[in-house]
Amino acid sequence: MKALLLAGGFGKRLRPLTNNLPKCLVNVGKKPLLDYWINHLTESNLDSLIINTHYLAEQVREFVKCHPMKHKIELVHEEVLLGTAGTLKKNIDSLIGEDCLMAHADNFCNADFKEFISHHNNRPKGCLITMMTFNTDSPESCGIVELDKNGVVKNFYEKENQPRGNLANGAIYMLSKEFLSMFKENFNSATDFSEDVIPGLLGKIYTYHTSAKLIDIGTLRTYHLLNNELDSLNSINHQ
Repeated sequence: MKALLLAGGFGKRLRPLTNNLPKCLVNVGKKPLLDYWINHLTESNLDSLIINTHYLAEQVREFVKCHPMKHKIELVHEEVLLGTAGTLKKNIDSLIGEDCLMAHADNFCNADFKEFISHHNNRPKGCLITMMTFNTDSPESCGIVELDKNGVVKNFYEKENQPRGNLANGAIYMLSKEFLSMFKENFNSATDFSEDVIPGLLGKIYTYHTSAKLIDIGTLRTYHLLNNELDSLNSINHQ
């Protein structure tokens, strides 16, 4: 099984940290964020990782070149950022034929991916993808979901000023091979996965809820909060 990691963003809200460093390589708990993703997913038995690059792509290439798991990684450069759905569309021929995982690699997540995959494999009939969800403290900055009694998404609200709850889309998905075939045929004009794809899949999105740490480090505030928390945990573990 393959994973598609979306890692090409500018990280504008993290400046000055990202003035000369791509967002996916900022240090979280004293190591690059992308390192967490690579290690976590390969330890979860993902066979290969496709990672898109754009901003300061040469630094990402050098990082991967020296990584112990480099043989499992394929970098795909985008001269112009294609958007979350656009990147999936560009790489669809490499992914089609089996289920795959797609994730925004500018989030920090230490969920159990083996359990996530197993949950997806036992999704209700008719569901094409499985979305990881979490409870957020800042629902106005997230996509908020409403579920039916079976844990299937019935409504989705993307970044509203007056959020309708705090159950959020974690931007981590398991995509079935059936979905990938349908996506290739029916979503030619899609650029943003949340805005252009999810609304057309209501009733067909199963969910996996995690209570593990899942946080968008897109701002300096959340970035420092996460690092302080990880530093505290490391101090406790070494006592």
